Amino acid sequence: MITVDAGGMVEQRRRSTSAAVMAVGKKVGYASKVVMKRKQRWRKRRRTAAESFPVKSTALQRLFVSCKDVFSGSNDVPSPSDVQMLTAILDDIKPEDVGLSKELQFFKASKVPKGTPRVTYTTIYQCNQFSLCIFFLPAKAVIPLHNHPGMTVFSKLLLGTMHIKSYDWVDPANSHSSVPNVNPQARMAEMVTNNVFTAPCDTNVLYPTSGGNIHEFRAITPCAVLDVIGPPYSAKDNRDCSYYKELPHDAVTDEEEKESYGWLQEIEVPEDSQMDGIEYLGPQVIDSSTHPYY
Repeated sequence: MITVDAGGMVEQRRRSTSAAVMAVGKKVGYASKVVMKRKQRWRKRRRTAAESFPVKSTALQRLFVSCKDVFSGSNDVPSPSDVQMLTAILDDIKPEDVGLSKELQFFKASKVPKGTPRVTYTTIYQCNQFSLCIFFLPAKAVIPLHNHPGMTVFSKLLLGTMHIKSYDWVDPANSHSSVPNVNPQARMAEMVTNNVFTAPCDTNVLYPTSGGNIHEFRAITPCAVLDVIGPPYSAKDNRDCSYYKELPHDAVTDEEEKESYGWLQEIEVPEDSQMDGIEYLGPQVIDSSTHPYY
């Protein structure tokens, strides 16, 4: 079944019992815990709420609580002070805070796969206001050029090295092409980012109309990216994901403009945008609104 989930990509959802997804899940350190988790499930049912959901002042919990406060039912862009607060928390988050380590086999893979490998994702938490999710990109994997309509997105590269390219529309009202040799459906966009990043590095923030709202990830080595998306994708709320391709801009003769601008055309969902989902079994967040003991 084809669905749209927290990460906003169109993916073919597979259960963690799928052999391919289990293989990736084991490498990133989550799926290997499934068996033990099932064995212990009956014990957890007998515990009290206080025993089952201990309060821990972790970096992930601080991020979750802060997101609940910042994205409290409003679709407005977070204030500069809120952006600064979330960015500071994310800058301090380590792979271990979400159950990952560079020593895991997934991140130590030395063999470069043939073709374009699939991306895997896991959702830590999702509600109508925001989502916390992690994307796992093997070397050479790509999250194609796509947008985040009406959203603010914080991306924290936890592990690995990746190339990020991003754009913003030059003029949403008048940017459709009227230049010869350029597809009339294309729109001019200004390049915001076109760099290689290696973890640990600063958190990247994009906004509904600025900061590189249309972006692409290309993994150079195996990578893990923690995303905070507020609010999440929602087709019924006009926050559906669109994909784009870059067109040659031969009509632009100025070399500086060629480096700074591009023509983007919306396309159908690319085949390489499909993702596999695995269950998140790393450190948990505690939602006090659903566990009244807290």
